[in-house]
Amino acid sequence: QVQLVESGGGLVQAGGSLRLSCAASGSISIIYSMGWYRQAPGKQRELVAAVSRRGSTNYADTMKGRFTISRDNAKNTMYLQMNSLKPEDTAVYYCNADAQPFSGIRDNYWGQGTQVTVSS
Repeated sequence: QVQLVESGGGLVQAGGSLRLSCAASGSISIIYSMGWYRQAPGKQRELVAAVSRRGSTNYADTMKGRFTISRDNAKNTMYLQMNSLKPEDTAVYYCNADAQPFSGIRDNYWGQGTQVTVSS
């Protein structure tokens, strides 16, 4: 009903930048909040940043000042601009959306993830 596809991951040197995108598709009535999560090997999935439909944002403390989350409601797309990347930012980054499809119930949806690797 709702599909999320991330893109923009890759390999970058420490101090570099990447921009992730998450495109939502399917029979979508409305997308409420959206967020980026990440999971490093051997660690639990953690929140990176989230954005409400109206554009209110919140960030994990370690990302404040380096990452910027945004969304385009008309395109059902969310972005994450990541600057000053560090090796500890290496992880699989997942897109999440709280969405209401035209048929079905409101639910949380996840993308398949995109790998971000930061070399030292």
